[in-house]
Amino acid sequence: MNRIIKKVAVLGSGIMGSRIACHFANLGVEVLLLDIVPKELASEESEGGVATIQDKAARNKIVNAALETTIKSNPSPVFTKSVVNKITAGNFDDNMKDIASCDWVIEVVVENLEIKKKVYDQVEKFRKPGTLITSNTSGIPIHMMAEGRGDDFKAHFCGTHFFNPPRYLRLLEIIPTPFTNKDVVEFLMHYGDKFLGKTTVLCKDTPAFIANRIGVYSIMSLLHLVEKMDLTVDEVDKFTGPVLGRPKSATFRTTDVVGLDTMIKVAKGLYDNCPDDKARELFKLPAYVAKMEQNNWLGDKTGQGFYKKIKGADSKSEILSLNLKTLAYEPQQKIKSTTLETLKSIEDLRLRMKAYAMGKDKAGEFFRTSFAGLFEYVSDRIPEISDELYRIDDALRAGFGWELGPFEVWDALGIAEAVDMMKKYGHVPAVWVTEMLAAGNTSFYKVENGEKKYYDIPSKTYKNIPGTSQYIILDNIRATKTIWKNAGTAITDLGDGIINLEFHTKMNTIGGEVLEGINKAIDVAEKGYRGLVIGNDGANFSAGANVGMIFMMAVEQEWDEVDFAIRMFQNTMMRIRYSGIPVVAAPHNLTLGGGCELCMHADFVQANAETYMGLVEFGVGLIPGGGGSKEFALRASDAFAEGQIDQNILKDKFLTIGMAKVSTSGREAEELGYLQKDKYAISMNRSRLIADAKEKAIELADAGYTKPVQRKDIKVLGKSGLGMVLAGANTMYSGHYISEHDKKISEKLGYVLCGGDLSAPTLVTEQYLLDLEREAFLSLCSEKKTLERIQSILTKGKTLRN
Repeated sequence: MNRIIKKVAVLGSGIMGSRIACHFANLGVEVLLLDIVPKELASEESEGGVATIQDKAARNKIVNAALETTIKSNPSPVFTKSVVNKITAGNFDDNMKDIASCDWVIEVVVENLEIKKKVYDQVEKFRKPGTLITSNTSGIPIHMMAEGRGDDFKAHFCGTHFFNPPRYLRLLEIIPTPFTNKDVVEFLMHYGDKFLGKTTVLCKDTPAFIANRIGVYSIMSLLHLVEKMDLTVDEVDKFTGPVLGRPKSATFRTTDVVGLDTMIKVAKGLYDNCPDDKARELFKLPAYVAKMEQNNWLGDKTGQGFYKKIKGADSKSEILSLNLKTLAYEPQQKIKSTTLETLKSIEDLRLRMKAYAMGKDKAGEFFRTSFAGLFEYVSDRIPEISDELYRIDDALRAGFGWELGPFEVWDALGIAEAVDMMKKYGHVPAVWVTEMLAAGNTSFYKVENGEKKYYDIPSKTYKNIPGTSQYIILDNIRATKTIWKNAGTAITDLGDGIINLEFHTKMNTIGGEVLEGINKAIDVAEKGYRGLVIGNDGANFSAGANVGMIFMMAVEQEWDEVDFAIRMFQNTMMRIRYSGIPVVAAPHNLTLGGGCELCMHADFVQANAETYMGLVEFGVGLIPGGGGSKEFALRASDAFAEGQIDQNILKDKFLTIGMAKVSTSGREAEELGYLQKDKYAISMNRSRLIADAKEKAIELADAGYTKPVQRKDIKVLGKSGLGMVLAGANTMYSGHYISEHDKKISEKLGYVLCGGDLSAPTLVTEQYLLDLEREAFLSLCSEKKTLERIQSILTKGKTLRN
């Protein structure tokens, strides 16, 4: 079905409704956000006759207040501030008729079936036939909401369960009813994936669907395990955080953020609606949780939950954790574990899981006990909540931030070995697992010909995961498609004449091995390929240059080595710019310092929507030294109107670097000047990023890509611009806004951006600016205060303002 979404109506402006509206606006879709009319005016409005209930502002007060609160929330639900202009607020009484112009109506009102039915009465009255109508409910069976509706309504009605916050959590559960048209389901699965950037998971209409059914089971089982094993809040969050491939917020902190009441509501719903669930008793609240509910200790929304922030005697904030026995808040305890210490050196998460399961202390026992139960639970849920096991893994990764889903962890441990472990803890897998092993199948997943396959239970064969053929997952092709590698990089053949260079250093920092890899990749591409993509599947694109290496050389006063390293970095960035083949960068998440400079020199940037890009060298007492300062001078020159010089343009460039501004999205990276209009595009879905970048490289090659010529026409302002910079830095220093060292760095940066102290505006070359940039960088490396800043970042992870 050829369906285009131009306008969406969101009915209900609460936390989820407003954020869903913002995310659609992020795509450029026009949004109509509606809520109820206040029953009566607030006293401050009604007194003195300032407004009446007939006034538009008064009638839209609820929706306007909700949207305003959402926009101010952190992290931001919008890519840029201008996105909000796509949203029109209104109310059910006056504006429900306007849904006739909408292509999709999403209901996000309170979780009450009768209220939803009343809303649907109005929707059915005004929606045009064929319009999608979906509900974001998480607690009401989808089929119950479709009952009594007309045939066209039922055919286009479906559940679309977003996870909060919808911009950042990638899960979108699609729950059809028996009446939903097949093409509607296919459209929602595709649209959610490609345009909303989601992992779309097809669910059955069962209680809590997939992610919450398994995720809340996991949390509830841990809440009971805490009592059984006499664990503390601090221990559980240490055992279930990043070491397990899960968010830093782990278990209890996540519950505080989401709200203990939310988790309790889902748990109670599962207890009431799943009478045949073997693990049903685990959905009962432990006594300490019931007491917390009674005390209204629900987490962040009530100021305390499993954690509580207080101000100490020195007025510094301190976070206390709850003693689950006494229900008193106590200082957090540092957790010591031999098992966790041994896991620190294991980068590969799958290998780490295997080592975790062998731990001899409390952490190892916790791992085995919790996963023995989880493995049984997920195997028992097939086919109840899903016919395919991969959907369960997809849901937990995208909805709860697990790096590995439960079946993927099971694979990492070895299925047969994990079954033996389960039996020791009183758990048995579902019969289909035993039959699978008996037939000689020893894994839930395997990779063949670059594609990941899953074990299909009904057919007892391995099948391709639907939809993933459009993705390029480097993990799946690296074993057979790698054509060169060194200690920090690998070059992989993507097919169709395009190769990819990926980094795999810590935080994907850029050091000598990465620079070698970039140059090698360009050599290889120029000799026998059509284009190069620089991208990876890591947590971040790149945290920047390896400042630890610079620090060590500077401490040893090996200035020739430092100078060589800077030249090498600059030359490599220029090689990217002036290679004989198109180079497409594919950044995502952190893209800082040298990672940002790399993108600024690429022919094109295919950025993930969640790209946080910035030149942050000021934080370590330096200026951008890999061509970033040069590039901002060049872009300022290009922004000057013909025959005119606008110092405000230079000022903006200076402040962007001087304030170490980092974009909060790929779109904002353009506003900050890191990305250039017409030279970048956004991939909403991270899983599509490498494939999208490959397509762009092919497009550039097909268009007859030719090697660019180095620039010799960059207009710099010399003393006229430098005077502005020096005056501004001196004013900031005099006002105690910056330190003396900040002032010195500012002057160095201004000197480069202005092309030195030339007597008049002059045209200069890129190499001229690179030389100035390198000299300034080198001189700052010799400053004691710069070395103190670098040391603070390396040892404490904190920016020092000395």
